[in-house]
Amino acid sequence: MEVQRNFFIFAFLFVSFLLWQAWQNQSFLSNKTNEKTDSLLNFIRPQKHKNQIFIKNDVISLVVNMYGGDIEEANLLVYKDRLNSSKPLKLLETTSDFIYQAQSGLIGKDGPDSSNNIRPLYTSKKNFFELEDNKKELRVPIKWIDKNGVIYTKIFILKPKRYDIEIEYDIYNTTKNALEMNMFGQIKQTINLPEKRNLYSKNFALQTFRGAAYSSVDNKYEKYEFNSISHNKNLHILTKNGWIAMLQQYFAVAWIPSDTTIGDNTIYTSNLDNNIAAIGYKSPPINVLPHSRYVLKSKLWIGPEIQKEMKLVAPNLDLTVDYGWLWFLSQPLFQLLTILHKIIGNWGFSVVVITFIMKAITYPLTKAQYVSMIKMRALQPRIKEIKEKFKNDKKRISQEIIFLYKKEKINPLSGFLPIFIQMPIFLSLYYMLISSVELRHAPFFLWINDLSSQDPYYILPIIMGLTMFIMQQISSNNNITDPIQKKIMNFMPVIFTVFFLWFPAGLVLYYIVSNTVTIIQQKFIFSKLNQI
Repeated sequence: MEVQRNFFIFAFLFVSFLLWQAWQNQSFLSNKTNEKTDSLLNFIRPQKHKNQIFIKNDVISLVVNMYGGDIEEANLLVYKDRLNSSKPLKLLETTSDFIYQAQSGLIGKDGPDSSNNIRPLYTSKKNFFELEDNKKELRVPIKWIDKNGVIYTKIFILKPKRYDIEIEYDIYNTTKNALEMNMFGQIKQTINLPEKRNLYSKNFALQTFRGAAYSSVDNKYEKYEFNSISHNKNLHILTKNGWIAMLQQYFAVAWIPSDTTIGDNTIYTSNLDNNIAAIGYKSPPINVLPHSRYVLKSKLWIGPEIQKEMKLVAPNLDLTVDYGWLWFLSQPLFQLLTILHKIIGNWGFSVVVITFIMKAITYPLTKAQYVSMIKMRALQPRIKEIKEKFKNDKKRISQEIIFLYKKEKINPLSGFLPIFIQMPIFLSLYYMLISSVELRHAPFFLWINDLSSQDPYYILPIIMGLTMFIMQQISSNNNITDPIQKKIMNFMPVIFTVFFLWFPAGLVLYYIVSNTVTIIQQKFIFSKLNQI
């Protein structure tokens, strides 16, 4: 059948494109670049020291370097680094071969972090702080007094079950002179991942965007790839509101400036030494009057990309959960999947139910497709006669066939409508499965322990290939007389099975259920039509 053959050709090309796209690192090159941004913080490098404090609530633990008060390590206690591992996921890290840090400080004319490449050495009354049960927040102050007696207190504020951390700078100017400085927040990361942190090396189909991102008054959400930063195509954007971030699959680190009343912040990127990319913001200058106190604030998100929580922390921060160009389908599908999960309690069975819902919605179109196929099949002898009769006049053949379709009230394109609906659903589910942290390490049953990664034993892709073969046999294979075309059609399920070996198990599960429902619908529709 022509429609069915075209379907498999179209689907083959579509999946080929999807795999090619996944194989590439997703990238986005903003046109808002400046030839050279301020290299504000090239001096901030890891220092060998033992001056650290440890801060912990019930979902995150931090290691803070007392030189500057930067966060050099962050462990997400609820999330494991790999499936079946007992170790928490280490999001921020400072080692000899990989640096991923959240830095902050005071720069500018009188800023202590601007002086001779030396960071202020803060002090603390103890080196371990943990949020106690039934406490609403944990405040961790560290202090530094400069040679003129100015007192700087940097305060980390953590709350229960929260991944957003408040950072406060309390500046007490004890001198007779006004002080001028800017607050900065910066995230820096080694561009090339060491093998131990490369989670995508074994599965090219699961690659997602890894790089910088920002939000400003003019752009709700923009990705900015490491490649642009490494080639010194740096950002320099003035904005009153917004945030800056580093993204990877499922997790994000973001600085959100809190005070937007004193002027515009500067968003910048910088290519630091040793293959390190940085994105950050610099506040407008503030003046601390003599014998007075000034408090600067900012927020830092270190954690999973949980949309409902990120939305409350900062406008548009939830957009870091990047569903691609079909976000308008992926987002409602995820909301529906979340509702089903609350009822069912299993993400895998929720995928099964959402597949039934999608097939029920598209059933009228599916029925129209197969009715069209039956009518087209019945017209094949007459079309063959037309081709024989006007074999030397291709234009006349086309005219006669079109006239025949009109006479019999058949739209040959009607069979493609369900295809064009199913493919966007397929792609939106793909992005939803590889981008939603809720589905990371989510089990289904038996050997399927992670719906977001491939089936470790490749059983689901094989079952999917069998359902595709059965569906193909029922539909049209017996009506193909060309032996070459018949071989291609028979081989197509094998090709799809190979492709689906690397796809998320949840997506393959969706396709198995979808094909199974389609087979049942085919049998039902064909039996009804044969009775007419």
